[in-house]
Amino acid sequence: MKNFLLILFAFFAILSCQKEEQTAVAKKTTDSVFYLDSQWKNQDGETIKLKDLKGKNLAIVMIFTSCKTSCPLLVADMKKVYSKLDKAKIKNTNLVLISIDPANDTPEVLKKFAVERNIYGDPWTFLVSDDESIREFANVLAVKYKQISPIEFSHSNLITIFDRNGEMVDQQEGAGVNSESIAKKLNELN
Repeated sequence: MKNFLLILFAFFAILSCQKEEQTAVAKKTTDSVFYLDSQWKNQDGETIKLKDLKGKNLAIVMIFTSCKTSCPLLVADMKKVYSKLDKAKIKNTNLVLISIDPANDTPEVLKKFAVERNIYGDPWTFLVSDDESIREFANVLAVKYKQISPIEFSHSNLITIFDRNGEMVDQQEGAGVNSESIAKKLNELN
């Protein structure tokens, strides 16, 4: 009888540990940006959802193409991050630039912007959506922005890193950021 109770206790202890483990996994994955259901247009005019980016680690910045102040610095930061990525890790990484100016940053404008700066094609992705979806995503990233004229925005300068499951793993203030530390973080991700 004593052995039976001991085996029964061990069984329930193992079952309890498995439930806790499953709960932790479920909780972890609900933090993913891939649960956002908004639709986006990329630089090629294709409609995607954020979950279409799943499977690659992401470095994301929010910009607008007519910016003459901080956005060029953010783009330069992202190019530096790209240059410091391990060549073997580039195929597992997506560098994403999201426009906060849907009135002006059409897919055609985004594509021209990318081509002119030699950041068109893998691993670069440019996205734009409607005002509501952009605001929702900015809130997830804690990016603040405000339109101050028809062609000018005041905005946060953050570079955010997400793992393959869309979970935020790091965020740094951009516009002159230490690109080496961002690349290191991306290189460490599976």
